[in-house]
Amino acid sequence: MQKLLSEIRGCLVCEANLPLGPRPILAGSQNSKIILVSQAPGRKAHEQNKAYADPSGKKLREWLGVTEEQFYNPDNFAILPMGFCYPGKGKSGDLPPRKEYAPLWHEAVWKKLDNVKLILLIGKYAQDEYLGKRSRKNLTENVAHHADFLPEYFPIPHPSPVNRFWIVKNIWFEADVVPKLKALVHAALREP
Repeated sequence: MQKLLSEIRGCLVCEANLPLGPRPILAGSQNSKIILVSQAPGRKAHEQNKAYADPSGKKLREWLGVTEEQFYNPDNFAILPMGFCYPGKGKSGDLPPRKEYAPLWHEAVWKKLDNVKLILLIGKYAQDEYLGKRSRKNLTENVAHHADFLPEYFPIPHPSPVNRFWIVKNIWFEADVVPKLKALVHAALREP
């Protein structure tokens, strides 16, 4: 697994299309229990070369009910973004993840994961890719009907501060869904 991650970190496939240059960011080990399929690293993650090293990471850890130490332990969590590099800034947040990465690398990573207990689909890009035709008309519907995708997947919104209005508008998410998410995460972390 570490050899594959090193190979991915050296990937230059999108070099000409990245405003800050390539810096693939992902994490995991063969023993990772919870896989976070997410969007793409943000600017702060790119600068620090560390996934979720920003306010969205703090919010995500809060939703998962885990400490930083637990979160960054690759035997607990693998971080597998749809795009491994920061795609650049758009009108209302970051640009969508580059489409080259998932087809090029995801299957190889999945083949190295032997202990997966839970797969979180963070944001609509990950949900559309992994749920395929099962994906509902929008992220809100996917999250509201999260139980329909279990035990294989658990869709959640992206924890970015840009989504704070979605969180406020959909108070049921933190009231009803987050406790279920925390329970599944804690159960998965307790398993060998």
